[in-house]
Amino acid sequence: MHAVEAHDLHKRYRTRSGEMVAVDAVSLTAHEGEILGILGRNGAGKTTTVEMIAGIRSPDAGRVRVLGLDPQRDRAAVRQVLGVQLQSGSLHGALTVQEIARLFRTFYATGADPDELVTTVGLDDQRDVRYEKLSGGQQQRLAIVLALLGAPRVVILDELTTGLDPQSRRQIWSLVEGMRADGVTVILVSHLMEEVERLCDRVTVLDAGRVVAHDTPAGLVASTGLAQRVRFRVHEPIPAGVLDRVPGLEAVDVAGEQVTVSGSGELLQEVSTALVHAGVVATETRLERATLDDAFLALTGTPLEHQEATS
Repeated sequence: MHAVEAHDLHKRYRTRSGEMVAVDAVSLTAHEGEILGILGRNGAGKTTTVEMIAGIRSPDAGRVRVLGLDPQRDRAAVRQVLGVQLQSGSLHGALTVQEIARLFRTFYATGADPDELVTTVGLDDQRDVRYEKLSGGQQQRLAIVLALLGAPRVVILDELTTGLDPQSRRQIWSLVEGMRADGVTVILVSHLMEEVERLCDRVTVLDAGRVVAHDTPAGLVASTGLAQRVRFRVHEPIPAGVLDRVPGLEAVDVAGEQVTVSGSGELLQEVSTALVHAGVVATETRLERATLDDAFLALTGTPLEHQEATS
């Protein structure tokens, strides 16, 4: 049994100008103990999809199961096994971090120690600070605490580390990796490529409300067939024809002393060999392989911009 299964989800909204399709025939699955990434630009349908999985929104069509439970029909049971941290939320501004965490812990029959979780996410010094006085990043960390208080078997994390400093971000990443080690299934919505590449076992890419790709991060990159790049500097022009015979060569770009060679195969070795045989001295040589950013651009035709609006 999959921990999460969404099949052929559809969601439309009425607007002043007509009807907007937010999610169009989206299907995905997440295995037990897996981190599944959902990647897409703003407006791609990421948040709407996970809100339907969580039971916060009802799909117009399609089916969702969380550990075999229907989030709409089995709401009470799903809340005991599913933790959700969404992009935005509102809590009572006069309550402190500790008060909120302890209050939310009472919603579950069993679960985690709220004081320990507050420590784990780095909010020790803010225990007695009112919610309204917390920074955006601190509110985000508290939202993670609340999502984990019931010791859920499935967790949805939407823009997990938005607003966090690099040190706090890595601290939260370690927490998520520990959850996977404990067999918890995580659905991670993110626009941070570094986060996706580090944490996710598989990734579903959404564009305009539809699934355009689904694979491991490395598999997504490989599927696009993108070229490698070798960059180097030369102080003298490269003699004509030297690089033309390099196996796998696709393109050569020269901008002053900077040379970029694109292609496939053992490109770095082949380029270096050709230059040595021609007596060309190259410096600052480096190999650049295609990244998840490159794959996303190839799959959707648009770079992933770092925005924080609801999608």
